[in-house]
Amino acid sequence: MFSAADHAFMSHALQLAEKGLYNTTPNPRVGCVIVQNEHIIASGWHEKAGQPHAEIHALKMAGEAARGATAYVTLEPCSHYGLTPPCANNLIEAGIVKVNMAMEDPNPLVAGRGRMLLQQAGITVATGLLEAQAQTLNIGFVSRMTRKKPWVRIKIAASLDGKTALRNGASQWITGEAARTDGHRWRARSCAIMTGIGTIKSDNPQLTVRHIETTRQPKKIVLDSQLSIPLGASLLQDESAIIFTADHHNQAKISQLTKLGVQVIPLPANDGTVDLEKMLTLLATDFAMNEILVEAGSNLNGALLNANLVDEIILYLAPHLLGDDAQGIFRLPELVDLEQKKTLIFEDIRTVGQDIRIVARFR
Repeated sequence: MFSAADHAFMSHALQLAEKGLYNTTPNPRVGCVIVQNEHIIASGWHEKAGQPHAEIHALKMAGEAARGATAYVTLEPCSHYGLTPPCANNLIEAGIVKVNMAMEDPNPLVAGRGRMLLQQAGITVATGLLEAQAQTLNIGFVSRMTRKKPWVRIKIAASLDGKTALRNGASQWITGEAARTDGHRWRARSCAIMTGIGTIKSDNPQLTVRHIETTRQPKKIVLDSQLSIPLGASLLQDESAIIFTADHHNQAKISQLTKLGVQVIPLPANDGTVDLEKMLTLLATDFAMNEILVEAGSNLNGALLNANLVDEIILYLAPHLLGDDAQGIFRLPELVDLEQKKTLIFEDIRTVGQDIRIVARFR
């Protein structure tokens, strides 16, 4: 159905879409290439939420040359008015005669309506060109639209024997500089970085993107069941923190945090902890978050994993051994049968500096 040239043009559009990796949230990353007589005459990508979409950039570059051309778009052109007008209408008005889409938009506001508008205008539309790559690029957006939950990644730096810190809490630095820089790339693409109160008290992290260039800092999410976070914690200083707690009685502390610009959201579960599933649903539906990066200790890591709320693990393994008494990766209940094991699929394994990075997803 699709030619080698079609694959090449869509591959280029996906490369363009990836340029928006850090900045388009909560929107998807989208690229567009306009082709006339087997030659690219214009291209564009969605650079930032609230700004023109990929198709608009490409059509502006093409001008009148777009008439009679083919557009390659990594996601179905939108058909609704949001912060920007519908892209489907712009493609029609520009005189595009064919649109090749990598995938349909899972957003219920679109979900086939963009394709229908194009077809009703006499434009030939084909879907599915490099679809898997397009879905992977927007895995969090797809998750939010189809599951009403963000895509949850846990990032861990550990020794070769699976330890994240010494018994006394010392952990800087287990992995090398290259792995730490790579970890900041995962931070930069995330809508928020999540941690637990234990990590706040032991490490006082900033949870900011520092080692790579970005124009957007992710939100910071803290799970603090007893609302015991110190008011001087580093991540409370820039008014981008959200604290989920099980304690809705401590109005004095809530008031203090609110004055710092912190959003405090009581969400108690029956066992006195934060209701993790409701929290993730809220982050998707009310905060429009696509991808969450968890950088926490074994308690929160284990709680999320035990509740089957983790989609992906990014594990950096350093060539060190820390011994049995060092702190582990996940705190999980004992298994009595191997059938209870949690199975993942290795998506990517590579060396990063002196360390090994493993990206694995649950089946």
